[in-house]
Amino acid sequence: MREWPHDGVRCPTTTCTRPVPAGRVEFFEGTLATTAEIESARVFDTTLRDGEQAPRTSFSYDEKRAIAGTLDDMGTHVIEAGFPVNSDAEFEAVSDIAASTTATTCGLARVVEGDVEAALDSGVEMVHVFASTSDVQIEDSMHATREEVVERSVKSVERVKEAGATAMFSPMDATRTDEEYLVEVVEAVTEAGVDWINIPDTCGVATPTRFGKLVATVREHTDARIDVHTHDDFGMASANALAGFEAGADQAQVSVNGIGERAGNAAYEEVVMTVESVYGVDTGIDTTQIADLARAVEAYSDVPVPANKPVVGDNAFAHESGIHAAGVIENSDTFEPGVMTPEMVGAEREFVLGKHTGTNSVRKRLEESGFAPTDAEVREVTRRVKDYGAEKNRVTAADLKRFAREVGVAREESEVRA
Repeated sequence: MREWPHDGVRCPTTTCTRPVPAGRVEFFEGTLATTAEIESARVFDTTLRDGEQAPRTSFSYDEKRAIAGTLDDMGTHVIEAGFPVNSDAEFEAVSDIAASTTATTCGLARVVEGDVEAALDSGVEMVHVFASTSDVQIEDSMHATREEVVERSVKSVERVKEAGATAMFSPMDATRTDEEYLVEVVEAVTEAGVDWINIPDTCGVATPTRFGKLVATVREHTDARIDVHTHDDFGMASANALAGFEAGADQAQVSVNGIGERAGNAAYEEVVMTVESVYGVDTGIDTTQIADLARAVEAYSDVPVPANKPVVGDNAFAHESGIHAAGVIENSDTFEPGVMTPEMVGAEREFVLGKHTGTNSVRKRLEESGFAPTDAEVREVTRRVKDYGAEKNRVTAADLKRFAREVGVAREESEVRA
């Protein structure tokens, strides 16, 4: 059983244990009382493929190798290394990643002979072939007919299987595809021996309930394993990926920091930590490397991570509000999820000083800085912190020490002797 670094309570599942300090109460009730919706979950990372398709993003060869190496070290199940036919440099990067990682490496290919052969030649274990299935994309993107899409899809899957690789097929724009035709395509590639059916919400129009129903429908028409790929145009990508798991999908495609086409993809860190912490399922991924991975991808992609980004944003484990900070100082489970701590993702908790700061937080920071304040001094320093923060100033450690000196707060004896 996995032991988490945690200062709170025990996970309410059989997949991990967290010691409960004396006097603490196991409070996981309400929506956390049930964790049986998902039995297992695999993670397919597409940071190096769809993630790199984020506007104005381009990874160098060394950056691709570094990201792939970390994903592999963390235990990510599948790494989609790129689109081998795209260029010689892309082919080389995909080939090197396939040769140097233990994770299953995947290469993308249109249902075009040259694409499929390039992917196979790159040495990947899985080839992800895709074809548009919505009428608007068939007519105005592929410039083909429904019949041609089925024929080319079957031929591509058969070639991948003939070569001994794992075949994944995506009916692109599945969530805007006529359901009868979607079923026809799924059944055709299933008969051709496809191993995985990926259900992509290419334009991000799905909702969790509708997407779950679509996944369930596809499952009724194939014995292949189900994978899902969701986009964030309406902010529902991660929720839709999780709905896919609840509906029986085995795997979800994600990207670090949620980068990708337009508004991006389901975020690696959000999906993994929700599966681990809220659903109580052990993905086998070393989540303690998530924060470092997110920072690396932020730097390489030049896509800033918003401060309020779940799991990896600067504010994810930061507290300023007096009531919240006081509660967290007493017991972090009061105003944090409880089932997810900063240590679990390799981050640190932060108490921010500003307009909303309370005396508990100021006292804690003063004592950490070597001061021994009286109650009255804490109140006066807190007043100065609030006033300074209200003027839209960022209150730094230097500011706090300045306020303490102005108020005349004494240093602790050990600090004075030092």
